[in-house]
Order: sequence, then structure tokens, then C-alpha cells
Amino acid sequence: MENIVLVCQLKESLREHTVPRLGPRRFKVTRLFFFLPFAIFVIIGAYLGIGLTNDPNKLPVVLTGKIAPNFSLAPLKGRDNRGFSNNDLTGKISLINFWGSWCISCKAEHSFLMKLKTSNAIQINGVNWREKNMDSGFQWLKRFGDPYNFVGVDPNSEVVIGFGVTGAPETFLIDANGRIRFKHVGPLNQKIFDEKIVPLITILQKES
Repeated sequence: MENIVLVCQLKESLREHTVPRLGPRRFKVTRLFFFLPFAIFVIIGAYLGIGLTNDPNKLPVVLTGKIAPNFSLAPLKGRDNRGFSNNDLTGKISLINFWGSWCISCKAEHSFLMKLKTSNAIQINGVNWREKNMDSGFQWLKRFGDPYNFVGVDPNSEVVIGFGVTGAPETFLIDANGRIRFKHVGPLNQKIFDEKIVPLITILQKES
């Protein structure tokens, strides 16, 4: 009799501690939370993949065709006392090159900028930004050469934001009326200059 009682008690205990089965709806919710992180990962991966395959120079530039933003920059320490402002853009076709001594890609394009200066094909102006040391920009130009006519310093990235610059180097073609006509993201080289900028310069020269 005692054995029968013990068996009954054991069955009752097992019944109380049995894990309840998940209903169909609860199972679907659990499965959803299981696959959700994976789905998010796939979406982010696809987004980044599309971004990496896009040519940033083909993305729409809001300021193209518009007058360049007003700005007045202090001179590069050690170089001269002229500085650089939007008033220096009128009267001739020119390039504005955003650069920094910290920028590896700027060094990659610098030899071409020096070549461009020697050829007198177009005036190049520079905006130096994000320097931790105020002497770094000038020392960098002393070491690698100075291709610029005007150079201004943008320590607070105010002009960078105004032009919509996302990194360095970036170069803008400005017409004689101070309008932005073209933007190039990344190092400038002979091929890009000949294929994209020279034809625009020819058109602008005919317009003036």
C-alpha cells in the first residue's frame, strides 16, 4: 500500500514540474525573435554593399550650379597673411581643394596638384582643415610643395559643412562667377582631370 502511495505522489510531482508546451502562436513569436537579429544583419550588409559600389561622384550634389557659400578663412600659419574667402573666387575659373596633412589620400594626389600648378592650366585654392597642430599644414607644404594660390584654415569645419564635404581630399570646380560647377570626391589625377574637368573648363571659357 505504501508503494502505491509513493508511486502516486511521484506521478503528481512529475506532472507539476513538466514544462508546458508552447502553443502555435507563442512558437511563432519565439521563432521570430530568433531570426530577427539575422534579418537585421542581412539588411545592414546589403545597405553597406550598395554604398560601397556607388560612385560618390555620381551622387547628386545639392550645391552644383549654385553660388559657393560665403566664407572668410584665416591664413595658414607661416605661409602668408592673405587667407581665403569667397570674394577670391570671382573673375576666373578655379579649383578649391579640401586637404589636411593627416590625410593619406591628399599625399597621393599632391604630386598631380604640383604638376597642375606648373602647367598653369587652372588656379588651385586650398582649404586646410582638421589639423591638430596649427603648424602642420604649413610644414606639410614646405616638405611636399605648395600648389595653392590662396589657402585658408577651417579649424571648426564651418566651410567644410557649408560645401557638404564628407572627407578629404575633395575638389570643387568654380566658375568665374563663383558658382560651383563640379565636385570630385577622392584624390584628383590626370585621368579624372582630363575626362571630367577639362571639358567643363572649355565650356565655361566659351560662356565667359
